[in-house]
Amino acid sequence: MATLHTLTRNFSGWVFFCCCCCLPLLLTSPLPPKGTGVVSNAHQACRLRKINFQQPYIRNRTYTLAEMARVSDQDTDNRLIGQHIYINIKENNRCYMMKRIAEIILKDVLLTEAKERYTLAEDVAQFLASLTSELSRCKHSGNREHIEKNLEEMKSKMEELGENGKNKAIGELDLLFDYIENACTDAPKKGGNKKKN
Repeated sequence: MATLHTLTRNFSGWVFFCCCCCLPLLLTSPLPPKGTGVVSNAHQACRLRKINFQQPYIRNRTYTLAEMARVSDQDTDNRLIGQHIYINIKENNRCYMMKRIAEIILKDVLLTEAKERYTLAEDVAQFLASLTSELSRCKHSGNREHIEKNLEEMKSKMEELGENGKNKAIGELDLLFDYIENACTDAPKKGGNKKKN
Protein backbone atom coordinates (compact mmCIF):
# COMPACT_ATOMS: atom_id res chain seq x y z
CA MET A 1 0.00 0.00 0.00
CA ALA A 2 2.91 2.33 0.75
CA THR A 3 4.29 1.89 -2.78
CA LEU A 4 0.88 2.79 -4.28
CA HIS A 5 0.82 5.92 -2.11
CA THR A 6 4.35 6.81 -3.21
CA LEU A 7 3.51 6.19 -6.91
CA THR A 8 0.41 8.33 -6.84
CA ARG A 9 2.16 11.20 -5.08
CA ASN A 10 3.70 12.61 -8.22
CA PHE A 11 2.40 13.06 -11.79
CA SER A 12 4.42 10.26 -13.37
CA GLY A 13 3.05 7.94 -10.69
CA TRP A 14 -0.50 8.86 -11.70
CA VAL A 15 0.25 8.19 -15.35
CA PHE A 16 1.74 4.80 -14.49
CA PHE A 17 -1.22 3.94 -12.25
CA CYS A 18 -3.77 4.90 -14.91
CA CYS A 19 -1.99 3.03 -17.70
CA CYS A 20 -1.43 -0.13 -15.70
CA CYS A 21 -4.64 -0.36 -13.69
CA CYS A 22 -7.45 1.73 -15.18
CA LEU A 23 -6.83 1.24 -18.90
CA PRO A 24 -7.08 -2.58 -18.78
CA LEU A 25 -10.40 -2.28 -16.92
CA LEU A 26 -11.79 0.03 -19.60
CA LEU A 27 -10.58 -2.17 -22.43
CA THR A 28 -12.15 -5.31 -21.00
CA SER A 29 -15.63 -3.81 -20.42
CA PRO A 30 -18.25 -5.20 -22.82
CA LEU A 31 -19.25 -3.04 -25.78
CA PRO A 32 -22.79 -2.79 -27.18
CA PRO A 33 -23.48 -4.82 -30.35
CA LYS A 34 -22.48 -3.16 -33.60
CA GLY A 35 -25.07 -0.83 -35.12
CA THR A 36 -27.28 -0.71 -32.02
CA GLY A 37 -27.05 3.07 -31.72
CA VAL A 38 -27.69 3.59 -35.43
CA VAL A 39 -30.84 1.48 -35.42
CA SER A 40 -32.32 3.22 -32.39
CA ASN A 41 -31.52 6.66 -33.86
CA ALA A 42 -33.19 5.76 -37.15
CA HIS A 43 -36.15 4.37 -35.25
CA GLN A 44 -36.38 7.51 -33.11
CA ALA A 45 -36.30 9.78 -36.19
CA CYS A 46 -39.52 8.13 -37.40
CA ARG A 47 -41.36 8.47 -34.10
CA LEU A 48 -43.77 11.12 -32.92
CA ARG A 49 -44.89 11.77 -29.37
CA LYS A 50 -48.33 10.43 -28.50
CA ILE A 51 -49.27 13.80 -27.01
CA ASN A 52 -49.44 15.26 -30.55
CA PHE A 53 -52.54 13.17 -31.18
CA GLN A 54 -54.13 13.48 -27.75
CA GLN A 55 -55.01 17.16 -28.06
CA PRO A 56 -58.82 17.31 -28.42
CA TYR A 57 -58.64 20.74 -30.08
CA ILE A 58 -56.62 19.65 -33.13
CA ARG A 59 -58.32 16.24 -33.36
CA ASN A 60 -61.73 17.96 -33.43
CA ARG A 61 -60.55 20.53 -35.98
CA THR A 62 -59.15 17.81 -38.25
CA TYR A 63 -62.23 15.59 -38.03
CA THR A 64 -64.60 18.55 -38.49
CA LEU A 65 -62.71 19.77 -41.56
CA ALA A 66 -62.81 16.26 -43.04
CA GLU A 67 -66.54 16.01 -42.40
CA MET A 68 -67.17 19.42 -44.02
CA ALA A 69 -65.28 18.36 -47.16
CA ARG A 70 -66.97 14.95 -47.36
CA VAL A 71 -70.37 16.65 -47.68
CA SER A 72 -69.39 17.95 -51.14
CA ASP A 73 -67.40 14.86 -52.23
CA GLN A 74 -69.19 13.45 -55.27
CA ASP A 75 -66.84 10.50 -55.78
CA THR A 76 -67.56 7.66 -53.39
CA ASP A 77 -65.77 5.00 -55.46
CA ASN A 78 -62.19 6.17 -54.92
CA ARG A 79 -60.10 6.47 -51.80
CA LEU A 80 -56.77 8.27 -51.59
CA ILE A 81 -55.80 7.12 -48.10
CA GLY A 82 -56.41 3.53 -47.04
CA GLN A 83 -54.69 0.19 -46.57
CA HIS A 84 -53.83 0.12 -50.28
CA ILE A 85 -51.10 2.74 -49.68
CA TYR A 86 -49.19 0.11 -47.70
CA ILE A 87 -49.04 -2.44 -50.53
CA ASN A 88 -45.45 -3.78 -50.66
CA ILE A 89 -44.38 -1.32 -47.93
CA LYS A 90 -42.50 -2.79 -44.98
CA GLU A 91 -43.84 -1.83 -41.57
CA ASN A 92 -40.65 0.06 -40.69
CA ASN A 93 -41.27 2.36 -43.71
CA ARG A 94 -44.89 3.18 -42.93
CA CYS A 95 -44.14 6.30 -40.91
CA TYR A 96 -41.90 7.57 -43.71
CA MET A 97 -44.74 6.87 -46.16
CA MET A 98 -47.23 8.80 -44.03
CA LYS A 99 -44.78 11.69 -43.69
CA ARG A 100 -44.54 11.91 -47.48
CA ILE A 101 -48.34 11.77 -47.89
CA ALA A 102 -48.75 14.53 -45.30
CA GLU A 103 -46.20 16.66 -47.18
CA ILE A 104 -48.09 16.15 -50.47
CA ILE A 105 -51.48 17.00 -48.97
CA LEU A 106 -50.01 19.98 -47.17
CA LYS A 107 -48.30 21.40 -50.26
CA ASP A 108 -50.78 20.47 -52.99
CA VAL A 109 -54.05 20.83 -51.09
CA LEU A 110 -54.09 22.65 -47.75
CA LEU A 111 -51.71 25.47 -48.69
CA THR A 112 -53.63 26.27 -51.87
CA GLU A 113 -57.13 27.68 -52.26
CA ALA A 114 -58.38 25.34 -49.51
CA LYS A 115 -57.40 28.02 -46.96
CA GLU A 116 -60.02 30.37 -48.37
CA ARG A 117 -62.65 27.66 -48.85
CA TYR A 118 -62.40 26.05 -45.40
CA THR A 119 -61.83 28.12 -42.28
CA LEU A 120 -60.26 25.22 -40.36
CA ALA A 121 -57.73 24.41 -43.08
CA GLU A 122 -55.07 26.74 -41.71
CA ASP A 123 -55.11 25.14 -38.23
CA VAL A 124 -54.87 21.65 -39.67
CA ALA A 125 -52.13 22.75 -42.10
CA GLN A 126 -50.09 24.12 -39.18
CA PHE A 127 -50.56 20.86 -37.31
CA LEU A 128 -49.44 18.74 -40.29
CA ALA A 129 -46.51 21.08 -40.90
CA SER A 130 -45.38 20.63 -37.29
CA LEU A 131 -45.60 16.82 -37.63
CA THR A 132 -43.63 16.76 -40.89
CA SER A 133 -41.07 19.07 -39.32
CA GLU A 134 -40.68 16.67 -36.37
CA LEU A 135 -40.25 13.84 -38.88
CA SER A 136 -37.72 15.74 -41.02
CA ARG A 137 -34.97 13.24 -40.16
CA CYS A 138 -37.22 10.24 -40.83
CA LYS A 139 -35.79 8.35 -43.81
CA HIS A 140 -36.83 5.20 -45.61
CA SER A 141 -34.89 2.01 -45.12
CA GLY A 142 -34.04 -0.20 -48.05
CA ASN A 143 -35.42 0.20 -51.55
CA ARG A 144 -37.94 3.01 -51.95
CA GLU A 145 -39.27 1.91 -55.34
CA HIS A 146 -42.61 0.71 -53.90
CA ILE A 147 -42.97 3.84 -51.77
CA GLU A 148 -42.52 6.11 -54.79
CA LYS A 149 -44.87 3.98 -56.89
CA ASN A 150 -47.64 4.13 -54.28
CA LEU A 151 -47.16 7.88 -53.79
CA GLU A 152 -47.28 8.45 -57.53
CA GLU A 153 -50.50 6.44 -57.82
CA MET A 154 -52.08 8.52 -55.06
CA LYS A 155 -50.99 11.81 -56.67
CA SER A 156 -52.18 10.65 -60.10
CA LYS A 157 -55.58 9.68 -58.69
CA MET A 158 -55.88 13.07 -57.00
CA GLU A 159 -54.95 14.91 -60.23
CA GLU A 160 -57.28 12.72 -62.28
CA LEU A 161 -60.18 13.69 -60.03
CA GLY A 162 -59.33 17.38 -60.45
CA GLU A 163 -60.90 19.74 -57.94
CA ASN A 164 -62.83 16.86 -56.42
CA GLY A 165 -59.46 15.13 -55.81
CA LYS A 166 -58.35 17.99 -53.56
CA ASN A 167 -61.72 17.96 -51.84
CA LYS A 168 -61.40 14.18 -51.36
CA ALA A 169 -57.94 14.66 -49.80
CA ILE A 170 -59.44 17.15 -47.33
CA GLY A 171 -62.31 14.76 -46.68
CA GLU A 172 -59.81 12.05 -45.74
CA LEU A 173 -57.81 14.17 -43.29
CA ASP A 174 -59.31 12.18 -40.42
CA LEU A 175 -57.91 9.01 -42.01
CA LEU A 176 -54.54 10.71 -42.50
CA PHE A 177 -54.56 11.75 -38.83
CA ASP A 178 -55.25 8.16 -37.71
CA TYR A 179 -52.77 6.61 -40.13
CA ILE A 180 -49.96 8.94 -39.02
CA GLU A 181 -50.78 8.24 -35.38
CA ASN A 182 -50.73 4.48 -35.94
CA ALA A 183 -47.59 4.45 -38.09
CA CYS A 184 -45.48 7.01 -36.23
CA THR A 185 -46.24 6.54 -32.53
CA ASP A 186 -45.96 3.62 -30.23
CA ALA A 187 -49.63 4.12 -29.37
CA PRO A 188 -51.86 1.07 -29.25
CA LYS A 189 -53.39 0.41 -32.65
CA LYS A 190 -57.06 1.24 -33.15
CA GLY A 191 -59.39 -1.62 -32.29
CA GLY A 192 -56.69 -3.43 -30.34
CA ASN A 193 -58.05 -2.66 -26.88
CA LYS A 194 -60.55 -5.13 -25.50
CA LYS A 195 -62.38 -4.77 -22.23
CA LYS A 196 -61.42 -7.18 -19.49
CA ASN A 197 -64.15 -8.72 -17.35
